[in-house]
Amino acid sequence: MGKVAILGGGGVRTPLLLHGLAAVSPEGSEVALYDIDRERVEVMAGLSREVVRRAGSDLTITTSERIEEVVSGAEFVISSLRIGGIEARARDERIAIAHGIAGQETTGLGGLAMALRTIPVMLAQAKVVEEHAPDAWFISFTNPAGLMTQALAAHTRLRLIGICDTPSEMLHRLAEGLGRPVAEIDCDYVGLNHLGWIRRVMVDGEDWLPRILGDDQLLRSLYHADLFDPEMIRALGMLPSEYLFFYYGQQRALANQQRTGASRGAEVERLNETLFRDLRQLLAQPGGGERAVDLYRTYLQRRSGSYMKLEAEGGTALGAGVVLAEDPFEAATGYHRIAIDVLTALRQRTPAKIVLNVPNRGAIEDLAADDVVELPCWIDRSGARAIESGPLPPSVRGLVEAVKEYERLTIRAAVERSRSLAKLALLVYPLVGQWQAADEMIEAIIAADPEHLGYLQ
Repeated sequence: MGKVAILGGGGVRTPLLLHGLAAVSPEGSEVALYDIDRERVEVMAGLSREVVRRAGSDLTITTSERIEEVVSGAEFVISSLRIGGIEARARDERIAIAHGIAGQETTGLGGLAMALRTIPVMLAQAKVVEEHAPDAWFISFTNPAGLMTQALAAHTRLRLIGICDTPSEMLHRLAEGLGRPVAEIDCDYVGLNHLGWIRRVMVDGEDWLPRILGDDQLLRSLYHADLFDPEMIRALGMLPSEYLFFYYGQQRALANQQRTGASRGAEVERLNETLFRDLRQLLAQPGGGERAVDLYRTYLQRRSGSYMKLEAEGGTALGAGVVLAEDPFEAATGYHRIAIDVLTALRQRTPAKIVLNVPNRGAIEDLAADDVVELPCWIDRSGARAIESGPLPPSVRGLVEAVKEYERLTIRAAVERSRSLAKLALLVYPLVGQWQAADEMIEAIIAADPEHLGYLQ
């Protein structure tokens, strides 16, 4: 594998991604990291070098203050940005909760704020990639993943693919629940990023969905927390992805956040502060690298073990939550696995089947050709092609169309620097739908973050 550039390389999952890259990169390969937070990226680079060393790889890890230097000559550019840091996420979620909307980084007000903060930066970085690595594959892992991929598809000439690990995680949990290998299960997945459903589960040429829908215990096992009433899933006749909880269980999520007095973002913010403080100290000590990796592994296990618990069940603090026994470096799914699967597929002639975020181009009959959708795709060295899906089920068509219009308006708001369009985006968004509420929310997030959102006029 040729040079890989990571934009947002100071992110906490960078060492996990480097562990995956080390396993598939030939001798002498380079991964270059770029982040506007120089201290964080150097900490993550130091930890990543120790992770790679322990994996027995000689993968070279470099950093640079110049994005041009990082992307130049790259075969792949992975973008995983968090503009404003975890602090911005926690603040967005507090504002959302104060305005009667569950706080979450990719849905509701939090998703809109994150997108408006990120789109200008991502488009500016995309222009650098177009100039200095025009033939590179640009892999967008930046949230909200579908919306960001659509912004890039509409306003750049990048060789672009959007990725998210949620669908693959759902497939693996389903395989585990059925006691079958993942390779023996073919799921008909359809929707948008963080807004998808499984319509059929084909095993041995038969649709097993009816028997799955009749098994309450199996249905509950498909999710990280007790998100959905099995009766609701049966009424839908489909398996919703976990982020549908913020639509189907919005009031429960909000009530649990209010009762707990926190959001996921606030808890991750506290956990990250401790992580980076301890990593800086350990990496500065002779022989502290191995302890730093062990500390990082425990951090990932604790973070994964508490996933969706607060919103679904309330009262579960991240620091005291369940710590998963599974080693995150060796897990079959996750942030690093989907990225490696996509990079590997893009270098092969034989197509692989992966759920990705790509332009629709007729795959879903109800959406426009240039709308980015999340669907099973055939992907090889020529790129990714969505597999034809037909019309959306009537029970979800209106929701998908409304959320897609919200995404289009959010992108326009960022590109046209329009405060009114941002408010209109929330007006058409199913969880808001009121002008006064939209007006108050937009004004609140701008007042709280004029550095990144003050550009809206």
